[in-house]
Order: sequence, then C-alpha cells, then structure tokens
Amino acid sequence: MSIRERNNIKKMEHYYSNKPTSEKNEERIETIFNDRKFRFRTSSGVFSKKFIDFGSMLLINTFLDDYDKRDSKILDAGCGYGPIGIVIASFFNSAEVDMLDINERAVELAGTNAMDNKVTNVNIFISDAFESVMESYDAIVTNPPIRAGKKTVFDFFEGAFQRLRHGGVFYCVIQKKQGAESAFRKLKELFGNCEMIARKSGYQILKSQKF
Repeated sequence: MSIRERNNIKKMEHYYSNKPTSEKNEERIETIFNDRKFRFRTSSGVFSKKFIDFGSMLLINTFLDDYDKRDSKILDAGCGYGPIGIVIASFFNSAEVDMLDINERAVELAGTNAMDNKVTNVNIFISDAFESVMESYDAIVTNPPIRAGKKTVFDFFEGAFQRLRHGGVFYCVIQKKQGAESAFRKLKELFGNCEMIARKSGYQILKSQKF
C-alpha cells in the first residue's frame, strides 16, 4: 500500500469506525484519580490515544463526586479504550459496570485495560450505540461521539432514556461550542429535566433523571 493510500484511509477512518484498518500503533498512558493510579493501553484508530481527554476526565471526577449508589448497575456508552468505565468500576467495586463501543479495536483494548488495572466487575461488548443493549441500568454515562453528528449523539440520549430504570440517572459531557445548548434542550425534552452540574474550560456535565 502506498503512502498516499494509507493517508487516504486515515482521512476516511474515524474513532467510531467499526473495524479500524489503520496500522496498530500501541501506546501506554498513566493517570491518577483520587490518589489511585491507572494505566491504559491505547492505539491508533481509537479516540484520544495520546492521553485521556479533558471531557472524560471531568466526567469521571464529577460522577465519582455526585453519584453515591454503590450497589448498582452502570453503563458506559461509547467506552473507547475504557477509562471512564474502568475507573468507575474500580471505585464502585460492588457495582456491575457494562461498557460498549462500536469500535472493535477499542473494545479489545478496554478488555486488556480492565485486566491490567485488576478490574473484574465489568462486561465489555461491541454495540452500535444501544443496538445490542438488552439490560436496564441505574446510571448511564457517556462522552458521546460528537464528530459522528447530532443525530448520532441524540440517538445516544434516546437509547439512554429507554435503558434507564425508574429513578435512574444519565450523565454526559459536551463542549459548549460543540452543541451543549441543543443537548441540554434535547435531554430536557426526553427526561423532563436536565441540569448542568459541572462546567470547566468550555466543557459541561449534563445530568438528567428518569422518573
């Protein structure tokens, strides 16, 4: 394959592709949450491979501070290589944490990262949004695939509403410049409520509860 052909593949391929075709280029990153160290393997063809993106960091920290139902069932929708779900599962070790992504390479990495961080209370699987989700949840968290477009993001919101149990809560992170206002309106329309519970550096954490 020529350099031009490889560059064309890179331009067409997104982190929300089902089967990345780019050459695997594995890297390792480390981060700390509440004095606990986590290590993650990443690769080309997945979201934010160089470091855990700021939005995910804010979502993790906000969820850990805000959510207090330890013995619960939680879903990380669009888990990538796994930082959100794995960190949550580590601190909520009596919870069952499901993690999904459309990207096969990301799901494989998430499984490896769960083992590397000695997190066992997770179930990781491939799903196009909520297509393969059969369970219901007490909490759903997502850093949605903004680059996939508003329709895909709103599909995540609608899927979350359908799969939340009565009283369940939904958390998402979104940048103000990438549609936070329309996301707020959509969540309020779906759930009848929405609040911004954290905001930093242009990122917002939105929370809705299903009644």
